[in-house]
Amino acid sequence: MFASYRRILAAPGALAFTLTGLLGRLALSMTGVSTVAMIAARRDSYALAGTVSAAGLVTAAVGLPLVGRLVDRYGQARATVPAVLGGAVPLAGLLLCVHLGAPDWTLYACWIGCSFNPNLGGMARARWAHLFRADPEARHVANALEQALDEACFMAAPVLAILLCTSLFPEAGLITAGTLGAAGALLFAAQRRTEPPVQPPAPDGRRPGSPLRRPGLRVMALTFLATGAVFGSMEVTTLAYADALGQKSLAGPLLGLVAAGSCVAGLVFGLVRPRRAPAVRFLFGAAAMALLLLLPLTAALAGAGLGVLAVALFVAGTGTAPTMVTGMTVVQELLPRRQLNEGMSVAVSALLAGISAGAAAGGVIAQHAGPGAGYQLTAGAAVLALLIALAGRRALGRRPAAATPVTASEAGSGAGAGPETGPGADMAGHPVGADR
Repeated sequence: MFASYRRILAAPGALAFTLTGLLGRLALSMTGVSTVAMIAARRDSYALAGTVSAAGLVTAAVGLPLVGRLVDRYGQARATVPAVLGGAVPLAGLLLCVHLGAPDWTLYACWIGCSFNPNLGGMARARWAHLFRADPEARHVANALEQALDEACFMAAPVLAILLCTSLFPEAGLITAGTLGAAGALLFAAQRRTEPPVQPPAPDGRRPGSPLRRPGLRVMALTFLATGAVFGSMEVTTLAYADALGQKSLAGPLLGLVAAGSCVAGLVFGLVRPRRAPAVRFLFGAAAMALLLLLPLTAALAGAGLGVLAVALFVAGTGTAPTMVTGMTVVQELLPRRQLNEGMSVAVSALLAGISAGAAAGGVIAQHAGPGAGYQLTAGAAVLALLIALAGRRALGRRPAAATPVTASEAGSGAGAGPETGPGADMAGHPVGADR
């Protein structure tokens, strides 16, 4: 069943950058929860912990595209190593400031300084796009694998972070996250065999402007902004609903079911042979996500217990991974290779901004309109994402001339691919799903 995944991971160097990138992404997924738990325990203020975390999230949404532009210009290794080493200084400062009781403003300053991290998920997807530049089906499988790994991190990271912070000492989670994150990112950067070569400048010598100048990416950014609101509002609303029923401790497992449903759906979706254009698949995915998110809304409004809500959340989660998988594929199709990392970072930044806004709005709704009312925002944000995608569907199908895929023969001869063409050329002539 999973022969397709085995085949893409068999590409030379693929397993190494996947595992090292996974280590770094797991650590990054731990940092937010670890920071909130640490500050809340040491300063006895969830308000301070939440606002510090939100400040870092907003800064990350700004910093990711900037680091992505450096990656496109100088290469993954040359941009990642300084970013990781530079981020270790404010992280150490945050730990010291919390432990020594420094003024609150120092926490904001240090955490903002920690937010300029490389987008390891985007860089991994860029490597897959380079390795399988002549095989769209293989890229589909690889994007599905990446989304499933993201969901696995979302499930495991909060549990591990809270376990460390509560069983050892409040700073243990962030120390572990910082150490594992730095090690994973540096090991990922060391995998030079699969690193995409830096693309030459445009023929006229001009540096490319912001990828947001492309109408299709603007549509995708707005769609991901609304999708982020889905995730942010669902998280807060689920917590409030479980708390209202006297089962606050079950909020984590309930959210884990959303990620589990998405992870399973992502893996299964990767095995389905793509038969339509990515933009069309994205529209179907957004429609399915909007439809399935009516389930937790219905369960909450009907006053169902947590058992029914758990089933509804798991099923609703199955609609998110196919949407995200095809969404990232559309982003890759819209951009020339010289702007791939920056463009994917823009998409992730929009997602982060949506999560922050959705969490804030969901909290207000839960406070004033009842614990389950926030699922109306969740479902509404999903519908908004679908409407944005429908309104901009023509722009989603426009491909830049530089993004036209090379043919299998060109890939085999190494045309325009730089010195690292081996793995991609080997796999290009053997489509991943050929034996199904």
